[in-house]
Order: sequence, then C-alpha cells, then structure tokens
Amino acid sequence: MESFLTGLSPVLQALMGTLFTYAMTAIGAAGIFFTREIKKSVFDGMLGFAAGVMIAASYWSLLAPAIEMTSNMGRWSFLPAVIGFLSGGAFLYGVDRILPHLHLGLPTSEAEGLPTSWQRSILLVLAITLHNIPEGLAVGVAFGAAAAGLPEASITGAIALAIGIGIQNFPEGLAVSAPLRREGMSRLKSFFWGQLSGLVEPIAAVIGAAAVVLIRPLLPYALSFAAGAMIYVVVEELIPESQRGAHSDIPTIGLMIGFAVMMALDVALG
Repeated sequence: MESFLTGLSPVLQALMGTLFTYAMTAIGAAGIFFTREIKKSVFDGMLGFAAGVMIAASYWSLLAPAIEMTSNMGRWSFLPAVIGFLSGGAFLYGVDRILPHLHLGLPTSEAEGLPTSWQRSILLVLAITLHNIPEGLAVGVAFGAAAAGLPEASITGAIALAIGIGIQNFPEGLAVSAPLRREGMSRLKSFFWGQLSGLVEPIAAVIGAAAVVLIRPLLPYALSFAAGAMIYVVVEELIPESQRGAHSDIPTIGLMIGFAVMMALDVALG
C-alpha cells in the first residue's frame, strides 16, 4: 500500500485514502439490508468509539506534528497550532450555525442552522455530513504534509489516519441509515443517503491536500485547523448524543477503545 501510494501525487494519495474511508461508510450503511434497528446501547457505543478515534487522531496525527514543524520558533512554537486549532473550531461553529441539520434522536423542532422546510431525513443526513468534513480534511492535510518531505509527517502516518477514520466510519454508516429506515424510508433509500454522507470526505481531502501542497507554510496551521474542527464535532455532537442513553458507561468504554485503537495505529504505523 505504502509503495503504491508513494508513486502518486499527494492529491491523488488523499483521494485514494478517503475513497477508502467513504467505502467503509458505504459498507456500514449497507448493513440496513440486514437489520432495521440498532440497539440504543450499541448505537451509543458506536458514537463513543468514533469520538475516541477522532480525539486520538487530533493529537497524534495532527497537533503533535504541527507543533514539531514550528519548533524553530522557540517559546512561540505553539502559536501556529493554537491559531489553527481555534480557527478550525470557529469554522465548524460558523457552518453549524448556517447549514440546516438535525442531530440524531432529536425532534425536528430542534433542528439547527438557518430555518428551512427540508425533510427531516435530509436534515439528519446533513448532520452526519457536517462532521465528515473535518475527517476528510484531516486525511488530505496529512497526505499533503507527508509529501512536503518533513520528518514530522510521514505517508505511513497519513495511512494510519485514513485507516482509523475508515474503521470508525463503518459503524457510522449504519448509524446514519438505520434512523432513516425508522423514519419510514425504504432500505434502498436509507442506504443511498447513508453512503452519500461519506462522499464529502474525498472532496474535503482533495481541497486540504492541494492547499498545503500549493502553500507549504500553511502546513502547521492546516494540520491544527483539522484537529480543531474534529474536536469541535466530538464535543458538540458525538459525546452529548452518546450520553443521552440510560447507560453512559457504554459510550465511555467505546471512547476509550476508539482512542486506544487510533493511538496504536498512529504509533505503530506513523
């Protein structure tokens, strides 16, 4: 895998990596052909696992390399990472306030973003699509950083990030399609919208990789920007949604496992 990707441009590397993460979303969404419901405890565990993967990836794959890249700044080496991290959160905050969407498990009256007459099912898909943006961006920026030839970033690290995001996208695909099925959609339509939520990742990845390749000084800012966007999604969406159930220990355990899996992937392959 590594030798194959090494011969490609960083933009194509990012596209290949996120086509894998998209495929994992689609495979997960296809689970709706075999089951109609997901137990609430299992669903919460999935959300917790996704949160753990994203938290670990935000540090080991994004923030740590960003800080190392600016180590020559001395006591101010943290500044690009701080600026990028807060900018990523601010970006997601702005999109969150503008894009109409509805978090899973909430009534339509609690939809966020600009007022709209869109169907509930569309709003549910947009909520998942929103938090897939930073995931795709993170993978794209990671491959772009590896292409820059800096010792702090490697193609194996970018591959580890893509694998980690892909693993958590598998249950996420089913977590999107199952609620749509409960809303009365056919299995085929539920699958279609479930897999569609993952298509934003390759788009965001190509944009992120192209940006850092064209403007190399952006690297530490771009890496930390993606980290900030992912942490915003985790705190604003994944953790609160996972803790609404009666057994909060299940998503907590899921988070711990997800964090450990992503940490192991990054240390072993990065």
